[in-house]
Amino acid sequence: MKDITVSKAAQLCSGRIIGNMAEDREIGRVIIDSRAVEPGDMFAAYKGEKVDGHDYIPAAFAKGAACCLAERAPEAADGPVILVADVQKALEALARAYRETLNIPVIGITGSVGKTTAKEMVWWVLSQKLNVLKTEGNLNNQIGVPMTLSRIRPEHQAAVVEMGISGFGEMRELARMARPTIAVFTVIGHAHLEFLHDLEGVFRAKTEMLELMPEDGTVIVNGDDPWLKKINCRQRLIRCGLGEDCQLRAENISSLADGTTDFDIVYPDGRFRVHIPAHGRHLIYAAMETAAVGMSLGLSNEEIARGIAAYKVMGRRGALWSGDKLTLVDDSYNANPDSMRCAIDSMRDMPGRHVCVLGDMLEMGPEAGQMHYELGKYAVENGMELLLCCGELGRETARGAGDRGVWFESREELAKALPRFINQGDTVLVKASRGMHLEEIADELKRL
Repeated sequence: MKDITVSKAAQLCSGRIIGNMAEDREIGRVIIDSRAVEPGDMFAAYKGEKVDGHDYIPAAFAKGAACCLAERAPEAADGPVILVADVQKALEALARAYRETLNIPVIGITGSVGKTTAKEMVWWVLSQKLNVLKTEGNLNNQIGVPMTLSRIRPEHQAAVVEMGISGFGEMRELARMARPTIAVFTVIGHAHLEFLHDLEGVFRAKTEMLELMPEDGTVIVNGDDPWLKKINCRQRLIRCGLGEDCQLRAENISSLADGTTDFDIVYPDGRFRVHIPAHGRHLIYAAMETAAVGMSLGLSNEEIARGIAAYKVMGRRGALWSGDKLTLVDDSYNANPDSMRCAIDSMRDMPGRHVCVLGDMLEMGPEAGQMHYELGKYAVENGMELLLCCGELGRETARGAGDRGVWFESREELAKALPRFINQGDTVLVKASRGMHLEEIADELKRL
């Protein structure tokens, strides 16, 4: 964090410095894992359910930390410790103050589905012209966003910040720190309903961001999403989708045999063709939203198309894998009803018999059972020939699929049964919430 020294940081977060203050160093990144500390970093000592970061303050100093942020004094410290009443609140105050010193566009990306995909694609496109920092991994919450902001250096010309929430008020706090100048809303869907209650709650919670954006900012939305159609903001609004009321539209969509997609991006002053080198219909919306970000920051059509073509899938978010026996769509990273339906829709364009290996969608609230039953019905109605399901709620998915659904009591039982159910030439989708660990099933399918 340029120009934020240890003493300045203590002042900004109302902390008191104890320990060895031989050198008032400028702070680098904020880190919460002592093993990842590099010289000059600030180590924030969080107390978790199983691990107390205060126990690792000596290890952080041993690796060269400039200082540590803590709620209690360690027994021994080889450097300055900033004592505060609440590490989280202090970190947020520090992030807000540092953001005020930055004069670069910040793109805040949120939504119930596709945040990371959009973040990655925006980074690939903007990197064709600018030096861009992006959120690493899934550091998109009230701990992750300050960590991301702390990594912005003078050489960066833009930052892409993923912003994820699970409750009311959280987006407001994230936006107070990040202060996005451009916002991207992907989809308002059935995620975290256990805490946000219904789609209206999701919409209200996500759009808290708009309160903290400047009036001359830009808001980019999925123009076909029924809830985002209702958005009303002071900022410039760009809708992306298939509908005629969208400023950016997708036309001449071609699903290729290898699972990738070509289409035209049409806007008021012209059109250009793009190639998405990955699987999934949702990527069409991500590409259009990305193009709108690029246009807002002065990139050419050629730069935008080149960046979209360079996009790479992150981890297990719809990763396509082909073997001698089967084609695997590994989407085991996470799931909710909207992303499940999108994955099933995308499967229709794939060759072979369509098999879905599905687990529970978590944090769905009191209607979770009905949502899983409806998912099973939807899969069958949209051409899926076989559903292999596990988990307590997965039982309802299998029931909704009728005679095409098979339920297994455990992930282990499902894995053992795979050779009996998977045929030569099948295309297999694996998808569930992260807590179901269906990545183990995806790996077993590769071994087949």
